[in-house]
Amino acid sequence: MKALILAGGLPQIELLKQLKERRIETVLADGNANAIARPYADRFVQLPIFDVEAVKNLAVAEQVDFLITVCADQVLLIVAQVSEMLGLPCYIDYQTAQNVSDKILMKRIFKANGIPTSRFVETSRFDPAAFADLRYPLVVKPVDAYSSRGVRKAENAQELEIFYREAQQISRSGSVIVEEYCPGTEISVDAFITNGKAKILCVSNSEKILDDGRFVIFRGRYPVAASPAVLQQIEEVAQKITDAFHLVNAPLLIQMINDGEHVSVLEFCARTGGNMKYLLIKYSCGVDVISAAIDLSLGIQPKIDPRDMGNRYVVNDFIYCRPGVFDRLEGFDQLQREGVLNEFHAIRPQGMKVTGVTSSSDRIAGVNICAGSLEEFNQKHRAFVARARILDPEGNDIMRHDLLPDLK
Repeated sequence: MKALILAGGLPQIELLKQLKERRIETVLADGNANAIARPYADRFVQLPIFDVEAVKNLAVAEQVDFLITVCADQVLLIVAQVSEMLGLPCYIDYQTAQNVSDKILMKRIFKANGIPTSRFVETSRFDPAAFADLRYPLVVKPVDAYSSRGVRKAENAQELEIFYREAQQISRSGSVIVEEYCPGTEISVDAFITNGKAKILCVSNSEKILDDGRFVIFRGRYPVAASPAVLQQIEEVAQKITDAFHLVNAPLLIQMINDGEHVSVLEFCARTGGNMKYLLIKYSCGVDVISAAIDLSLGIQPKIDPRDMGNRYVVNDFIYCRPGVFDRLEGFDQLQREGVLNEFHAIRPQGMKVTGVTSSSDRIAGVNICAGSLEEFNQKHRAFVARARILDPEGNDIMRHDLLPDLK
């Protein structure tokens, strides 16, 4: 059996490892010749993975049995489309993949089905009159980007126009959503849908910095800070989304805002959480969502059995750098051997030029820390921040230690 894997980031490394364990031959395609998952594939092809015809031709040439990706909503759309064109298995059909990856289609379905979300306007042309009924601050989003690229918070009409035109440049379709800003804490909900029923796996807080109007995730933390009433709302909303989008068997990631009493859905996708989220899920409830995604692609009903792993705190911290060139990590191995770090991973390839922090896609590395108490976590975290370094070729530390605060 042979699989075509699209995108070669960190989660695809785990995907490739698990496919090999199942004795499935792997062909990895990515537009970046230095994709970090490249060494783990049986064969690598540099390819523009959003080019449907190019992906289809590769799948035909390689005679693959299925296409797959994890943790990437826009790439999932390509997987679904090409799979449908070639009659290959996929846990989601192309129309549904469009509905769950295009923010405009998504918002329309939210509105039609009573799923709580902020007021919004969809447009492909900047027109101040179109936004007149919305209240500032406003959030501007490309309809088809990822990693918070192009997502900006506008406080006034001048910023709105600037941010709108930036988002339009990033959007492949040229369409943009402008929505009212919803204050509160951001919640990330990971669930798994089996036979049309959504089962919650992990509810965590996504902590972000807001710099120059940009939202950048620096931490994912479990457990979530939310009341029992809010947790009940989360379960109800997850099932509403499952029903409204006609999802039957699929992973589910929902991003919400919690104002303390109610939740409002920012967006969602029928995929596993991005980057290192599979680790947060694994160490908080014991479910391997990447293995479950492979099962779905093979027509196997995955066993989803969340359980208490005994970790009171499970945290993914993401590391950003000052402008420079990423050469190597220092101190991480020793910190893992000492039990300070549970896991650590480079997210970008050696030699990458770092231009600063503009979106979550600029993260260079990530760590996972588990602890039984807040005090234990902060003790481990302080040791990590003090001793870990990310070096440029001259040995200078370019790691942004200042973006790694204690857990409160």
